[in-house]
Amino acid sequence: MFPRLLKRYREQVVGTFIEKHGLTNHNEVPALKKIVISMGVKEGAVDIKILEQAAVELGKITGQKPLVTHAKKSISAFKLREGQPIGLKVTLRRAHMYEFMDRLCNVATPRIRDFRGFDVKGFDGHGNFTLGIQEQLIFPEIEFDDVRRVQGMNITFVTTAKDSEMAKALLVYLGLPFKKS
Repeated sequence: MFPRLLKRYREQVVGTFIEKHGLTNHNEVPALKKIVISMGVKEGAVDIKILEQAAVELGKITGQKPLVTHAKKSISAFKLREGQPIGLKVTLRRAHMYEFMDRLCNVATPRIRDFRGFDVKGFDGHGNFTLGIQEQLIFPEIEFDDVRRVQGMNITFVTTAKDSEMAKALLVYLGLPFKKS
C-alpha cells in the first residue's frame, strides 16, 4: 500500500516548493530521509523488565523492533557501568517513515493536552528537527491499562534540506504543526 503522505509529497509539495522557493529542478526540493525515535530508559540498567516493556511499547508505536542502546562509558555519579542497557532507538525509512509521520501529525498530536504546536527551537541548523514527547500514551496503539510507567521519547526528522528554513517549510507542508510566532 502506498502511503498517503508520500503521495501528497510527490503530487503537491514538490510543485509548491518549486513555485514558492524559486527552485529550477525537482531534485532540489528537500525530502525526508529518515525518522529516528529514541527513548532513554535509565531504569533499564537496574531492572531489565522495564526496558523490555518499553521495547514492546515502542515496537507497537513504530511497527519495528527497537534496538537496545548501551552505555559507552562508566559514570559513577549516575551508578552507570559501561555496557549496561540504557535506552532504545528505532530508525524508520521509506514507507514506514511516512506512515509514522502521518499518524503522528493526524492522530497523536491532537491527543496531547494543551497542545499549541511544536517549538521551532528544535532545528539544528543543518535541516534536521528534533522534538520531545513526554508520554507514549498519545499513540492509539498503546492501551492505557497495559502501561506500567509513563515514558517519553525524542523524535528526530532528518531531511535533505540545507538549512532550517527549508526544513521547516518541508515539515509544515507535510503537516507537522508548529507554534505561531
